[in-house]
Amino acid sequence: MADIWWKADPHDLHRLTDRVSSVYIERSHVDREDNAVLVINRRENVRIPAAMIAVVLLGPGTRVTHGAIRLLADSGTAVCWVGEQGVRLYAAGLGPSRSSGLLHRQAWLVTRPKERLNVARAMYAMRFPGEDVTKATMQQLRGKEGTRFKKLYQEHSRRNGVPWNGRVYKTGDAFAAGDDVNRLFSAANTALYGICHAVIVGLGASPGLGFVHTGSAISFILDVADLYKAEYTLPLAFDLAAQGLTEERDARVALRDRIADTKLLSRIVTDVKALLNPPGTDFDTPETSALWDEHVGTVAAGTNWSAQDTHPATRSHHDLSPAALGEQHIAIVGPEFEDQAPPPGQQP
Repeated sequence: MADIWWKADPHDLHRLTDRVSSVYIERSHVDREDNAVLVINRRENVRIPAAMIAVVLLGPGTRVTHGAIRLLADSGTAVCWVGEQGVRLYAAGLGPSRSSGLLHRQAWLVTRPKERLNVARAMYAMRFPGEDVTKATMQQLRGKEGTRFKKLYQEHSRRNGVPWNGRVYKTGDAFAAGDDVNRLFSAANTALYGICHAVIVGLGASPGLGFVHTGSAISFILDVADLYKAEYTLPLAFDLAAQGLTEERDARVALRDRIADTKLLSRIVTDVKALLNPPGTDFDTPETSALWDEHVGTVAAGTNWSAQDTHPATRSHHDLSPAALGEQHIAIVGPEFEDQAPPPGQQP
C-alpha cells in the first residue's frame, strides 16, 4: 500500500476548512526549505507549504530538524509523534490554532448540564440515524447502545462463523483478556484511540473533557472513538479471527489500512468540529493573547500594568520580575559543532 502522506490532492491543500487535515510521514527526513516543509526519502522529495497543514503526524523512521519544527510552530501546525500510519499517539506539540476558542467552547459545553446532554445526544444520534433522540435521557441512550452492540456481536458472529461468548476486557492490559475476538477488538480499539487523540490534539480541543465519558484524562477520546467502533474495529476483529490472524499487530495494521483507505482522519475532524461548534453557532476565537480580568473580561498582554492608571482591582504592586531558577533549573547544552573535541583515542 502506498504511503498515505502524499495522497492529498492539490485542490485539498487549502482545506480544513482551509488546510489539509493531516500529513503523515514515515521513514523520511523532514527539513525546512523557505516556508515549506521538505520531506525527503529514498523514493522522492515532497515540498509541502507549512501554512496549509493542520496536523503533521511523524511516524516511525522519521527524522525532523529544529528548523522544520520551528516553521510548523510558527505556522500554527500541530505536530504529533505517532506509531505506524498514525496509530498510537506518543507525544504532541502545538495545535494548529493560536486560539483557545474551541477549547473554551468545549469547556463551556461540558460544564453546563443542558448543553452537555445535547452534545451527548448528538453523539448518540450519529449512531442511530433516522431516530429521534432529542428527548432521550442518558440512561435510555446507554440502554439503546448496549442493545445495538449485542445485536452487532451476534450478527458478526453469524457472518464469520466465529463464536461469541461475551465481551471480556482487562483494564491496563486489554489485549491479554478474553478469546481471540475480544483481544483483537481491544487491540483495534487502542489503535483507534490513538487516531482520535491525534485529531483532537491537532484541533486544539481537550482529550479529557468528555460528554458521555468522564473522570479520565482521555474521556473525550473515548467519546469520539465510540462513534466509529461499530463500523471499524468490531467487524475487523471478527474478520481477522475468522482468518486466523490473532496477533495485536494484525489488528493494528489492518485498522491502519482501513483508516487510510476510507479517509477516516478527515471524517473525525469534521465530526468533532460539528459536535463542538454545530452550524448556526458562533464563539469568540481571538488570535492574540490577552490577560483575564474579573471586571472587564480581558486586558492586553505584553504590558507592564504596574505603570498603568487602571481601576484598583486590576492594579498590581507586586514584583513581577522572574523568579530565580536556582539549583532546580537544569540546562543541557552541547558544544558548538566546530568546537567539538575528537573522540578519545583519535587525533584532532
